[in-house]
Amino acid sequence: MDSSTDDIVKEIPGVIRVYKNGRVQKLLATNVVPAGLDPSSGVQSKDVLFSSDKTLSARLYIPKSTNAVTRKLPLLIYYHGGAFIVATAASRIYHNFLNLIAAESNVVIVSVDYRTAPEHPVPTCFQDSWEAIKWVEQHVNQNGPEQWLNKYSDLGRVFFCGDSTGANIAHHMGIRIGTENRSGGIYLQGIILLHPYFWGKDRVGSEPRQHPLMRVIRDLWLFAHPDTIGLDDPLINPALDPKVADLGCSRVLVCVGEKDILKDRGWYYKMILRKNGWRGDIEILEDKGEVHTFFLFKPCSQNACNLRNRIRTFINRIKAKV
Repeated sequence: MDSSTDDIVKEIPGVIRVYKNGRVQKLLATNVVPAGLDPSSGVQSKDVLFSSDKTLSARLYIPKSTNAVTRKLPLLIYYHGGAFIVATAASRIYHNFLNLIAAESNVVIVSVDYRTAPEHPVPTCFQDSWEAIKWVEQHVNQNGPEQWLNKYSDLGRVFFCGDSTGANIAHHMGIRIGTENRSGGIYLQGIILLHPYFWGKDRVGSEPRQHPLMRVIRDLWLFAHPDTIGLDDPLINPALDPKVADLGCSRVLVCVGEKDILKDRGWYYKMILRKNGWRGDIEILEDKGEVHTFFLFKPCSQNACNLRNRIRTFINRIKAKV
């Protein structure tokens, strides 16, 4: 055997290795867990296929309250993070996080298992995520293929949410909702962006001139989207997206961490929307002393509990119609 076939030809430390023989080794969020009943919260989950060719899937969650449901619950469509490269809807950190969100916010959740790079480079993730929304819309008249959505979800109270690159996807799905000429679909009440992965060639806010993570951010983007025009691609830099003001909802919640290098992009997002004429309400909240997506890794910390409480309040601010 030629040992050179195991030579590493590309590595982004802590995220991915690519070998000369074509083998890909993903290094982050590789611990996956099955769907089922979560004994601590009573939340139930299951995996479903949603694409016509049976290749795309999502993990669905329903809270314990559906055992005695008297009204339908808001629906949260969730997009996991992972630099468009790692993690899945079955990753332990996301499964645990969404069990908590479903229980505490009393929502039905569709966690989209979009395909990732390098096997499926950007923009595949956006295409898959839109397919998931179209599948959800099949349940508007309560005669869709998935009975949990028919029975428990209120498609007049839909929210998009994601963390890191998943927040990027949630943002772009919100724009697509706003730009499509659609009728009879879901009603998007708001989007929730947790530590959103936005970037650009020019510094904003208090971003340092030099930082080790700046190169990592660039490398991750170029690896995930080899055909990109660069760091000012509208897919990663909303300031250069001519459709940014078409965001198809009236409310946005952005959460950032004080010690996250992406923090200033989250704050800048509000300025971008206002500058381009979006007229909805946007709230930005910063957790002091916290790093990128801390809430996934420290779910019992006070700041993580506070963040989940913000999500609960944001979702349940609008009550079901009588």
